Amino acid sequence: MSARPNAATTAVAEAVETAATESADPCCAAPLPVLGRDVTVPLVTGGEVTYAALDYAASAPALQRVWDDVAAYAPYYGSVHRGAGYLSQLSTDLFENSRATVAEFLDCRPGDQVVFTRSTTDSLNLLAAAVPADCQVFVFETEHHASLLPWGSPHAPGRRGSDARVTYLNAPRTPAQAVETLERALADRDPYGPALVCVTGASNVTGELWPVKELAAAAHAHGARIVLDAAQLAPHHPVSVTDLDVDWVAFSGHKLYAPFGSGVLAGRADWLQDSQPYLAGGGASRKVARRADGGVDVEWHTTAARHEAGSPNVIGVYSIASACKALTEAGFDALVARENHLIATVRAGLAEVPEVRVLSLFGDDAPRVGVISFVVEGWNSSHFAAALSAEYGIGVRDGLFCAHPLVRTLLGSDPQDPGECGAPEAAPGERSLNAIRVSFGAGTPDEHVERFVGAVKELVRNGAQWKYRTEDGRCVPDRG
Repeated sequence: MSARPNAATTAVAEAVETAATESADPCCAAPLPVLGRDVTVPLVTGGEVTYAALDYAASAPALQRVWDDVAAYAPYYGSVHRGAGYLSQLSTDLFENSRATVAEFLDCRPGDQVVFTRSTTDSLNLLAAAVPADCQVFVFETEHHASLLPWGSPHAPGRRGSDARVTYLNAPRTPAQAVETLERALADRDPYGPALVCVTGASNVTGELWPVKELAAAAHAHGARIVLDAAQLAPHHPVSVTDLDVDWVAFSGHKLYAPFGSGVLAGRADWLQDSQPYLAGGGASRKVARRADGGVDVEWHTTAARHEAGSPNVIGVYSIASACKALTEAGFDALVARENHLIATVRAGLAEVPEVRVLSLFGDDAPRVGVISFVVEGWNSSHFAAALSAEYGIGVRDGLFCAHPLVRTLLGSDPQDPGECGAPEAAPGERSLNAIRVSFGAGTPDEHVERFVGAVKELVRNGAQWKYRTEDGRCVPDRG
């Protein structure tokens, strides 16, 4: 994963440094300024307000640093790994330097590969296509669909040549129970075949941190490998492949303050080298030759390029590397401390509202990232979220958060009042089950979470000021 700096990359680095200096915003309350921090939105009740983006768990806003770095590079954009020209050579250097930056950010081991993908979902589907035949996969029902569905499902696309056997594990109620559940399942498995454990680092529903290091130790003790879904963990906490002792880690750029549609799968090379390329095409092939019988012989790369066919998303990759550098330079200790302050503010505010129930697997004292889901007695969650947006300029998420089994387990048989709007996921005639999720991070000013807490209290106390209706599956203000 070595990269070769040259005069061209030095020129881009100087442009980036100048742009970052000129865009510095020392007055911003958040430690890492993001795009959109000054955007105003109209309120249905009249007037405008600065938008409070509290849906980081879906897609975090781009860091200003990332945007400036990409803008500084954009004039130098060229094809990667394919051109002899100056800009192509520069772009290739930038691409491979970005690979090295991500490897350092993840504290990868010597010999690990960093493969660039489109997203966490793409990364885990890539790994699912690379698992050996007859692999046993163990996954908790609490996972996001990106890590719940790719493993051997008859409905999953791209299951080329793999017959993985999947065991879905029930939702644990403590971190210790998670480890015990996995150990029991692994003890009962076929001890001679390959096995893989898939686990999240931080829940996209509750924000709770999972005991990844202990789960990795349990997996390895039983001869299994483990992949970490770090989509919600990496933007909030340091992720060390070496310290956690995971075999692979996957995450997305768009949750790490880096837009443009790129992701990462990093870890052990052997299964990736032994599998067929994820996509067949240019870049993945080292040599292609016609045979005498009219067919084609292909020699595939054994490096990360094996699974990076096609023209790579160099801007997306560079944005991830820029975000990794920004988070590292800001210091995770300081970022975590401030985020814990925001979490405490939100949780304390919600605790003052008896009608609010915060969803949790591991209990109030469990460490967590800035992701909190809840329901409000007497409200359908879609209605509540729509009112937060239309009347207060606050963007949150409502629904089942692409983690349907987990949210349904957490909601249980709680009554869900229909309100004026139904849940978008509810089928006709189905009881409406959904929740509200508020999420935040390094770009969130204190005012945004304070406004959110105040809005929740006002809505519960006074009700919505506007009428709402369901339109195309969404709850929207009724302007008729």
